Amino acid sequence: MAKASVFQRYRTIILGAAVIAVLALLGAGVFSAATQPAYACTTIWQPDPTASPREGASPQPGYVQPDMGFGHVSLGTKLTYTYCPPASGKHYNAAGAGPLQSRVYGPNDTVIPEGWAHNLEHGAVVILYKGAEVDESALQDLFDAIPASPVCGFQPGGQSPSPVIARFDDMAWPFAALVWGRVLPLESLDQQAILDFYQTFGERTNPEELCPGARESAAPSGSAAPSAAPSTPASAAPSSAPSGSTSPSVAPS
Repeated sequence: MAKASVFQRYRTIILGAAVIAVLALLGAGVFSAATQPAYACTTIWQPDPTASPREGASPQPGYVQPDMGFGHVSLGTKLTYTYCPPASGKHYNAAGAGPLQSRVYGPNDTVIPEGWAHNLEHGAVVILYKGAEVDESALQDLFDAIPASPVCGFQPGGQSPSPVIARFDDMAWPFAALVWGRVLPLESLDQQAILDFYQTFGERTNPEELCPGARESAAPSGSAAPSAAPSTPASAAPSSAPSGSTSPSVAPS
């Protein structure tokens, strides 16, 4: 009788080990995909120095950020934004993912730019803070101070896309306020600077108007067109964090 080969004698063990190895590789791949960031940044954006405004003109708040386009992508698509924090760009269009519900989001909530960039497209102001050490009451006070939107007159919360207050660590400052195409860097949580920024540019720079035709008749406090002439980055008593857990978003459009 021919002697059994090593493979024949240990076939069950070898096949079992091979199956375990394949499952381990698949598991490592799934884990790696699950732990990858939901977005990426090519550049942590810093605005270029700009010339002083023309004589007699008031400096406008914030800085114009180069446009990154807009459009919807499938839920779960990982996007790479040329500039972070992104004040424009592609985004999700799905209930629970984007646009996000207007509220204060805590530092442990999962809030990514693919969601709130859709709020920006609808004319919202998005207020970002960096890091987990934040003052929840100060951010809630800011949320409560946001008035009706400057063009459409939407009340904050509910079905309004504005404001969204959320953690975002990929930026050069402790705080920032964003509208579509424009960023206001903040060294501290300056409520009045944020309100002035929103009143000047909210619902005036975004590509998708929720109340078409209203811009022409709305009287802005300041020029509606984005300008390269910035105001000095604002500072005030620093604040810290928000409240709450992630909740369903506004019905997208």
